[in-house]
Amino acid sequence: MNLMIKREMYMSRIRPFIGGELVKVMTGIRRCGKSVMLELIKEELIADGINSSQFISINFEDLSYSHLLTAKKLHEEVVKRAKTIDGKVYLFFDEIQEVQGWEKCINSFRVALDCDIYITGSNAKLLSGELATYLGGRYAEFVIYPFSFAEFLELYHTVEPDASQAKCFHKYLLAGGMPYLANLGFADAPSMQYFTDLFNSIQLKDIVKRNKIRDIDLLERIIAYIMANVGTTFSATSLVKFFRSEHRTVSAETVLNYIRYCCDAYLFYQVKREDLHGKQILASNEKYYIADHGIREAVFGGNMRDINLVLENIVYMELLRRGYSVTAGRAGEKEIDFVCDKRGEKLYVQVAYLLASEDTVKREFGAYDSIRDNFPKYVVTMDELDMSRDGIKHRNIRDFLTAEEWN
Repeated sequence: MNLMIKREMYMSRIRPFIGGELVKVMTGIRRCGKSVMLELIKEELIADGINSSQFISINFEDLSYSHLLTAKKLHEEVVKRAKTIDGKVYLFFDEIQEVQGWEKCINSFRVALDCDIYITGSNAKLLSGELATYLGGRYAEFVIYPFSFAEFLELYHTVEPDASQAKCFHKYLLAGGMPYLANLGFADAPSMQYFTDLFNSIQLKDIVKRNKIRDIDLLERIIAYIMANVGTTFSATSLVKFFRSEHRTVSAETVLNYIRYCCDAYLFYQVKREDLHGKQILASNEKYYIADHGIREAVFGGNMRDINLVLENIVYMELLRRGYSVTAGRAGEKEIDFVCDKRGEKLYVQVAYLLASEDTVKREFGAYDSIRDNFPKYVVTMDELDMSRDGIKHRNIRDFLTAEEWN
């Protein structure tokens, strides 16, 4: 059983480019549903009257295509197959980064064939360097993320139709949003096994092999440290000190490189800190979040124990999904979890577990004391009661994540 949901948020962004000359590039962490996006695009093309005989689809992780992993071989194969097709050719290439010199190949198809090209890849560097040079602006990139809570709800209800939203959210806190979990019926043991295998393949294929990392033990320790400290500000220097206490000598540069490789593989996202009064980005102490908190639960554990950090992680990923660029804000002595911007429209978000005491209420709402603009300011928690005050909106996290829009 392969459950597919119509990921309309992405389809609405991709649809205007379907049939056009720009190369459509979908990037994101391994197994977040990029291949499904290719299937959804094919479905739309067929619904628009395109014959599936015009499609050429290749998944480069499938061993039966291992003879096509160089630009020359791939080019020969596609040109040969294209000759047998009447009309426009639709090319679908999954995990294209496995092909050596693929950029030249894609550019050549674009010039030589009447074609519409869709590619996916699991590395943020896919579109820097080579590709940017060859395709110079002739592509449209779409970052695909694991399921949002709204998408998870839709899928979980296919397995347990009567589950309350609160029960679904509890499940989401532990399981995260990797699409394949629905095929396992969200059963705990198989899901954890799946996550462990997924994590190992991200670590090995997308980080170690791609960047020719020799010190795998150090990489594993860095990943474990970041997972333990999602949403907590730290610097490379503090990591160096931490390793020194474990009798490991390592330079800050190596630490930063290894973290960057993890971000390139979409395992982690870096959030810079911004001084809201001085209007500048602060040089040190970034925060990191994990692409899917289900991976954290499976590999590291403790999502319920660290629930405040995990809630923050969930909100951060939702902000990215909705197209915001996000920094962590500092206003005088106070920290604001997320300062979000989308084409000049701003939004501020504070995340906490519960507003259990007057002190917590003062801390979370008080973070906004010195911010005098009129952009929306939110405090997002697990509380069921609305405690909005002084123009600051308080939202239950489930309502916040499923709201059509925030204003």
